[in-house]
Amino acid sequence: MSVRNAFVAAAVALLAAGFAANAFAQAKKGDGPCAADAKKFCAGEKPGGGRIAKCMKSHESELSGACRSEMKRVEERVEQVKEECGADAKKFCQGIRPGQGRILACLKSHQAELAPACAAEFNRAGKR
Repeated sequence: MSVRNAFVAAAVALLAAGFAANAFAQAKKGDGPCAADAKKFCAGEKPGGGRIAKCMKSHESELSGACRSEMKRVEERVEQVKEECGADAKKFCQGIRPGQGRILACLKSHQAELAPACAAEFNRAGKR
């Protein structure tokens, strides 16, 4: 697997897991654009491992318009992060096996050396 493909897979998994966690949290609290859909379609899913994100994706055509819009927004952010951090992942994390947040941890360990656009992504993520 190439470094670029490894980063892409890791970034997608990372952000999908973030979306899933957000969808589950929304469902638990009863707010957000995907709360009702997460409860309706994925209430029986155990959180973790991207299971809720996969469940939501499998019901994509049945989701509310607001939830589909939120999922599209998240997918666009995934693309933006891949674009902004791909070169840094290749530069600093070439020998790192993807999965379990290893590439993210690698990038974080090089945060002071990251390109400005990638560093900005880490700063935005830290404020959430």
